[in-house]
Amino acid sequence: MSVSKQEIINKLSSNFPNLYKKDISRLFNIFLFEITKALVEGERVELRDVMMFETRKQKKRISLNPKTLEKVEVPEKRSILFKCSKEWKKKINEEK
Repeated sequence: MSVSKQEIINKLSSNFPNLYKKDISRLFNIFLFEITKALVEGERVELRDVMMFETRKQKKRISLNPKTLEKVEVPEKRSILFKCSKEWKKKINEEK
């Protein structure tokens, strides 16, 4: 099961009835925009006791197309590394 952005906004709205849904949505969009902007600039995003995002460079390499067995050059690119905190790992792995 996955959780959509709208479902998160709806839950926050029901938990905080004094806030407008459009304000929660705007705040959530700003939050995601700032994380994205920091990652584009090569910065590390760390939310203490929650999670961490960081970009890593993947070197260019020669890969193999499995269908045609042709060698393909894959250019250098950046990927996002995500790590959750030890506390979150414990909560996720707890028995129900």
